[in-house]
Amino acid sequence: MRVSLNWLKEYVQIDVEPRALADGLTMAGLEVEAMEPLGHALDKVVAARIVSVERHSRADKLFVCHVDTGEREVQVISSAPNLAPGAVVPIALPGTRLPDGRVVKETKMVGEPSVGMLLAEDEMGLTDDHSGIMILPSVLAPGTPVASALNLKDWALDIALTPNRPDCASVLGIAREISAVTGQRLNKPEIKIEESTPPIETLTSVTIEDPLGCPRYAAGMIMGVELKPSPFWMRYRLHVSGIRSINNIVDVTNYVLLELGQPLHAFDYDRLKENRIVVRRAKRGERFTTLDGKTHTLSTNILMICDGKRPVALAGIMGGLNSEIFAGSKNVLIESAYFDPLTVRKGAKELGISTEASYRFERGVDFDGVIRALQRALMLISKLAGGKIARGYIDEYPRRLETPSIDLRIDRTNRFLGTSISREKIAGFLQALEMQTGELEENLLRVKPPSFRVDLTREIDLIEEVARLEGYEKIPVTYPAIKPSEEGDAPEISVAERIAEIMVGFGFTEVISYSFISPTSADMLGVEKQSELRSFVKLLNPLSTEQSVMRTSLIPGLLASVKTNFSYGERSLKIFEVGKVFISQGAEKLPVEKRFLTALVTGLYEHKSWYGGERFADFYDIKGVAEGLLKAFGLDNFFFRADETTPWYRPGACSSIYVEGKVVGTVGQLSSLTLKRLEIDQDVFILEIDLASILDKAGYARRFKPFAKFPGVVRDLSVVVGRDIQSARIEDIIKAEGGELVESAKLFDLYAGGKISSSEKALTFRICYRSRERTLDGREVNKLHEAIINKVCQQTGARLREA
Repeated sequence: MRVSLNWLKEYVQIDVEPRALADGLTMAGLEVEAMEPLGHALDKVVAARIVSVERHSRADKLFVCHVDTGEREVQVISSAPNLAPGAVVPIALPGTRLPDGRVVKETKMVGEPSVGMLLAEDEMGLTDDHSGIMILPSVLAPGTPVASALNLKDWALDIALTPNRPDCASVLGIAREISAVTGQRLNKPEIKIEESTPPIETLTSVTIEDPLGCPRYAAGMIMGVELKPSPFWMRYRLHVSGIRSINNIVDVTNYVLLELGQPLHAFDYDRLKENRIVVRRAKRGERFTTLDGKTHTLSTNILMICDGKRPVALAGIMGGLNSEIFAGSKNVLIESAYFDPLTVRKGAKELGISTEASYRFERGVDFDGVIRALQRALMLISKLAGGKIARGYIDEYPRRLETPSIDLRIDRTNRFLGTSISREKIAGFLQALEMQTGELEENLLRVKPPSFRVDLTREIDLIEEVARLEGYEKIPVTYPAIKPSEEGDAPEISVAERIAEIMVGFGFTEVISYSFISPTSADMLGVEKQSELRSFVKLLNPLSTEQSVMRTSLIPGLLASVKTNFSYGERSLKIFEVGKVFISQGAEKLPVEKRFLTALVTGLYEHKSWYGGERFADFYDIKGVAEGLLKAFGLDNFFFRADETTPWYRPGACSSIYVEGKVVGTVGQLSSLTLKRLEIDQDVFILEIDLASILDKAGYARRFKPFAKFPGVVRDLSVVVGRDIQSARIEDIIKAEGGELVESAKLFDLYAGGKISSSEKALTFRICYRSRERTLDGREVNKLHEAIINKVCQQTGARLREA
C-alpha cells in the first residue's frame, strides 16, 4: 500500500517526523518498506502570470510567451496547447533542478531565447498528466513559491501489508493504526449528501441469486452527471498510490477504494438492458469481455453481475466493456458490495486477473462499511460531477453477518507476553482499535472486534494486539528452555541431505517446486489410466486449476523449471529436487507419502573450453550420475536393466535401477512425443530414485578393502547375440558362473552391421579374473573362461564372434 503522508494527516494529527512515524508503524506491525520525498525538489519553482502568448514565427507548434515572475518579465518558449494570457502557471527559472534530475538552462529554441521552463504536472512529479501546462489558482501572486502555496511537500510511504490485515489496505485503516499507536484522535471523513427524487426503488432493483457468493449488495444512483477530468488534489493522491486518473466518476470510485478500503464499481445506468442488477453464477462456457478488452470463457466458479439479460461485470474482479462509463454517460449506478473472499479468489485465479478490487475482496472487506462507502462516493460525485442523487439506496442483505465475541484472560495475556499490564490498560489498547470491551469478571474481558478486523478470531489474536500497542521493545526477551534430543535426524532426512550434497558436488542445482500441480500433468507425460501417478489427492480449496491436486511425481515440477529457464534463454540445465509425492488411497484413507530424488539434464553437459570442445548431454551422463550416487552410499550391488514400460521415455533409452535385485528407480530419455506435448525442443534426460527403497541399504561409511596382493588376469569375450538380448543379462551370467574369481565384467564394445545380420549385434566384454588368496595360473583361468563362454551361449543363444 503506497500512500501520501499529507492525505493521512487529514484523518489523524501527526506530530513526529516522517522517519520516526515509519519506525513507529514498523514496530507496530505495519512495515514501512520505503519512503519517497515528493515535492521537495520544487523549492525554486514559482508562480508566474502569462502576459502574452504569440505563435512562434518559425515553428507552428511552438508559442512565445511573456510571463511575469514577480521580479521581472521573461520570455519562455513552450508547446503546451492550454496557454492563455492571464493564466497563472508554474515556472522553473534557470538553475532549477527538476525532480527527474534535469537542470533548467537559459537557451534558444528555433532562434528565440527561452528564459526558464513552464511546467506540466508530470514534470513536477505530481501526476502523470502531460496534456498541458499546470494551471494554478488565479489568486497566487507572481513569484509565490508553488510548493508552499499548494502544500506540495509530501512523503509517499510504501507499506508492506500482510495478508491478514486487509483493513490496512486503505488510508483510513493506516490512519487508525497511527491513532492507536500515538493516542491521537481519528477523524473519519465526513459524509453529507443531498438526496432528490425519484426514489431509487422506482429506478432499479437488486436480486441476489447466490447469497453465499454475495452476502450483501448495495446500490445508489446519481443522475445528470458531467464527465470531466478530476481536480488536481484527487489526481495527485491517486497518482501517489499508483492509480491512473481516468475521469471524475471512475476516479471517485478508486479514491473511495483507497480511502476506505471498499471497492466500488460505476455502471452506466442507461446501458443496463433492464436497468436492474442480478447477482448469479456464470454459466459454463459463457463468454465475457472485461474493461481491458480481453474476452474470457467462464466457468461456474465465477460470480457475475448481470443487468437482467447479460453479464456486465465479474463480481469483485473487473467490470465489463458493455457497461463502462464513457464520455456520454449521464446517469450512473454505483455498486458497493461484500463478496465472499473465497469466491473472488477462485475466480481471479482461474481467470488470471488481479486488480485493486480483487486484492481487497480476496482478503475480506468490511461488510458493515458497504453503505458508508456508497454514500461517500455519491457525495464526491455530486461535488465533482454535479447531478442529483436518487432518494435512498438499495441494500440487499439476505443474511446478516456478525463478528463473534472473544473472551480474553488477563492473566494468560501477561503470562504469554511476560508482562504485568493492567486490565484497564489492556481494555484501553483494544478500545483504541475500535473494539468493544465488557468486563465479565476481574480476570476476564469479553471483546467484540470491529467488522473490519477479519483477522481477529481467537484469544491469541487479541494478545498480539496488546503486544503491538504496548510495544514489542517493552516486552522482555525470554528464551524457551529446549532439552537437546539424544536422537539424530530421522534416517530419511539424513539421506535426503546427503543426496543434496552429492548432487551439488556433481554440478547440479537444487530446485524446490510447488507440491500442488495440475491434473493435466499426467496427460502431458502420457501416464496410463490405471497408474498410481493418476491417483491425485484433490485440494478442497485450490488456488487455481493449475494447482488443484498434490503431486504424484517430481517430474512435472522439474519440467516447469526447464520451460521457465528456456524462456530466459538458459538452455543447458543440471537440476534436481528431493521431495515428497502423494498417492491417494481413497477418501477414507490418508495418502501414501513417498520421498524421491529426481534429477534432470538437458542441453550442454560440457561447455567449450581450452582443453576440449562442447558436448551435449546423453543417456549415459544421467546413468553415470545414478551410478556415482549409489556408489557414494556404499551400494555396489546394483545394475541397470532395460525398461520398455514407462510411456514418457524413449524406447531403448530407459532403464530400471536394481539394488540387491529390487527396483529402486529409473533413468531415461523423454520420448519425442512427450517433448512435443510439453513444447520442449531439445533432449531431456531424467533420473528418479525412491529413497525409501535404498534407506535400509545405504550407508555413509565405506569399508576399506585392501589392494589386491595377487595379479589379475584379463580376458575378452566377444559374442554375437540377438538384438533383444541385454548386456546386463550377459554380465549377470558371467558373474554367476565365475563366482568370486570374476572381479569385474564390463561391456566395452557394441557393434552392428557389416557381417553381422540385421537381427543381431556383437557385444564385447572385458573380464578380470583375480583371487584374493593366490595367483591364478593360465590353465585355471582358461578353464573358467571356457565355462563362462559355454554358459553364455547356452542361456542366450549366443555364438563367439569370428575375427
